[in-house]
Amino acid sequence: MSMFSIFNVSGSAISSQSQRLNVVASNLANVDAVAGPDGQAYKARQVVFETTLMGAESAAGVRVSGITESNEPFKRVHNPSHPAADEAGYVTQSNVNPVEEMVNMISASRSYQNNVEVMNTAKSLLLKTLQMGQ
Repeated sequence: MSMFSIFNVSGSAISSQSQRLNVVASNLANVDAVAGPDGQAYKARQVVFETTLMGAESAAGVRVSGITESNEPFKRVHNPSHPAADEAGYVTQSNVNPVEEMVNMISASRSYQNNVEVMNTAKSLLLKTLQMGQ
């Protein structure tokens, strides 16, 4: 693998983690969302990654292959005075688990930062290699 492949691999990881962070942000923004007019509350979403080959070299990167919705049951809170309450007085809320989402956010953020550091280190090594040739 050439030094330039490192930029492709880390770049693909940074792009994928950025998408993951956007999905986590969307989930966290809808933690307390109640059922909409269609009767369905917001479903938590998760990013699905897959390995992908990067160019002619045998370097493997990552890409987002899709975004899935959670099958966890919705939260039901008894609040008969809420305008969205059903006949029994329950309000259906999203199935987003804020603790899981915070863990996801920290994991994605660290992965993003690590890949930025990999790119900075590779850049530094390439510059030092060029300086040695002078």
